[in-house]
Amino acid sequence: MQTISVSELKARLDKGENPIIIDVREPYEFEDFNINGRLISLGNIQAALPDLEEYMDDEIIIHCHSGARSAAATDFLTKQGFKNVKNLTGGMVAWKNMF
Repeated sequence: MQTISVSELKARLDKGENPIIIDVREPYEFEDFNINGRLISLGNIQAALPDLEEYMDDEIIIHCHSGARSAAATDFLTKQGFKNVKNLTGGMVAWKNMF
């Protein structure tokens, strides 16, 4: 499984890069704090596949609260044929602790 660290993602965002970021947390978690990713809760990821197909070859960064749900989503999308999916190590817990 490919991963990306919080510091690596932050540096890329600070440089103006605009990667595809998917937040697989629940809506209440997203409302509490988010980094402007696209909210698709883990339970809805399979239903969202048709909307994501255009990104099959693009880099997709997935995050959640601590990394477990995003790891599951990363694994799922990879098995569906997505070529460049990365799990944000430590999720929003790591993000908040670093910044």
